[in-house]
Amino acid sequence: MMPLSYANPGENITIKKVGGSPEVKKHLENLGFVVGGDVSVISTLNGNVIVKVKETRVAISDEMARKIMV
Repeated sequence: MMPLSYANPGENITIKKVGGSPEVKKHLENLGFVVGGDVSVISTLNGNVIVKVKETRVAISDEMARKIMV
């Protein structure tokens, strides 16, 4: 298991764990980051990670990406 921020662009991966405070977990779940869900890293830019989750592109900070384990 590794943080989402370490995944390579173009890689399709499955979320294994979402960490952080209850507020952070709820926010990430609302964006579509749920355990068992599939995500694909589109790119990383200036510490931000752009991912495709549930047919939507979402940009999250590196700090948030580190809370998502894949």
